[in-house]
Amino acid sequence: MALLMAGSLAITAACGTSGSNSDTDSSSTTPTTADKPKPTLRNLSVWMQDDYNHYPVAKMLEEKTGYKVQYDMLPQENVTEKLNLLIASAEPYDVVTTLGTSSYKALYSDYAKRGALVDLGPLIDKYGPHIKASLSQETLDAAKVDGKLYGIPVKTLANVSSSLMIRKDWLDKLGLKMPTTTDELVAVLKAFKEKDPGGNGAKNIPFAISGTASIVENLAGAFGIPNTWNEVDGKLLPRAMDPAYKDYVTFMNNLFNEGLLDKEFPINQAATVNEKFTSGRVGVIAVGWAGVPMLTDALIKNNPNAQMVYMPTLKGPKGKFGLSEPTGFDRITFIPKASKNPEDAIKWINAKLDKDTFRNTAIGEENKHYTFKDGAYTPILPIFNDERNQAVNFLTGSDEKNYPTYWQARVRKDSRLFAAWEYLNVKEPASIRVKDPLGMSPYLQEYSKHNASLSTMVNDQTVKYISGGEPISSLDAFIAKFKAAGGEASVKEVNDWYTATKK
Repeated sequence: MALLMAGSLAITAACGTSGSNSDTDSSSTTPTTADKPKPTLRNLSVWMQDDYNHYPVAKMLEEKTGYKVQYDMLPQENVTEKLNLLIASAEPYDVVTTLGTSSYKALYSDYAKRGALVDLGPLIDKYGPHIKASLSQETLDAAKVDGKLYGIPVKTLANVSSSLMIRKDWLDKLGLKMPTTTDELVAVLKAFKEKDPGGNGAKNIPFAISGTASIVENLAGAFGIPNTWNEVDGKLLPRAMDPAYKDYVTFMNNLFNEGLLDKEFPINQAATVNEKFTSGRVGVIAVGWAGVPMLTDALIKNNPNAQMVYMPTLKGPKGKFGLSEPTGFDRITFIPKASKNPEDAIKWINAKLDKDTFRNTAIGEENKHYTFKDGAYTPILPIFNDERNQAVNFLTGSDEKNYPTYWQARVRKDSRLFAAWEYLNVKEPASIRVKDPLGMSPYLQEYSKHNASLSTMVNDQTVKYISGGEPISSLDAFIAKFKAAGGEASVKEVNDWYTATKK
């Protein structure tokens, strides 16, 4: 996949600090670095709903850092094309921030390899004490390309995002206990089907999923495949090549054949599943904690007595369990070689990571935007939403020790939101959260090139196996197809890296 525009990449050498006084008479006083006016920096960042330049965080940062910044944003669509054009044409942005997903990590790595980015190591050594104090060495190492650091990441928060939600009032109506194993879940689904606690008759659906998410949170973990890649005998394998994948699709196919899983799931979209659940037709679905308040409101509107709760992390037939805990980068910031002010750009990023300034950026001022009591930050509404709701888009690195605690102010905006997040990330035992082993990997060319297409291939094949569209006996043939489509090359590359990290 070509990551940059065809043709050679135009790279403009970084200019020296503006305002030099080479023609000054020797008798005049040469201004010191402290006397020089700070240049206006140009910052290109991810799209957000409001104008960066008029968002309250921008003014606060100007006051705290002393730097005036002209903010531009990337478009919502065709981001890669726009970014490639700006880098290739050597547009003199001083700071560029993109998302940190694998596709953007690929772009970042490609730009670095082509010489389009500034090596930040020497600049951080000289001007970045707050950067060094805020980011772990693991984070910085994961952002290196060929041993050099070209970007400053914001580490992904390790929040489990989703699990299975069940109608507790249906359980109570039938006198059933909360399921804790896959066998107990099957028994509950059979009771939901046969005894129809929702009174839906022929429209009754015990369990519903969407065709775009055929690997279901919680259940995947019960069969030992909570993440897209999991360790098997010391080696990382993608789900399709994991022996547990066959057990998972067999289990789900049995649910489908017994009428416990929605017959329409191959064509269901996420919104369709939610509608079926909130209308009272479905007993169990997968739900992300971020959507709990909206889902709760819609359910209660249709049935004021309805109750929905997360079920515990289920144990599978072999005692496996787990929910995926994300790792990696939320976003990454770099300085193009075309920057006219690379030293000032690092100074600005460093100033933003002063502990007080960073906290102000993330959640605002105490007793204005939030209150602090018993170690918890609670937002003051509506001003928190008005002035800090989009503050994450201003982050260029983070205070990794404190940010996860600051961030919790965001889930305290709604008690139902906080309860849902807290259940999955605090109340459930820490052992149920299984870290994504690939999140902190460097850019891996084969993996990055094939990951999206292979993920689609696996989802589509999983739908076929669950619905009976293809027999599970064809799995060996599918694995061969998967390997030929880039799976084998990805496994080799991933494990070369994984083995090296263990030495």
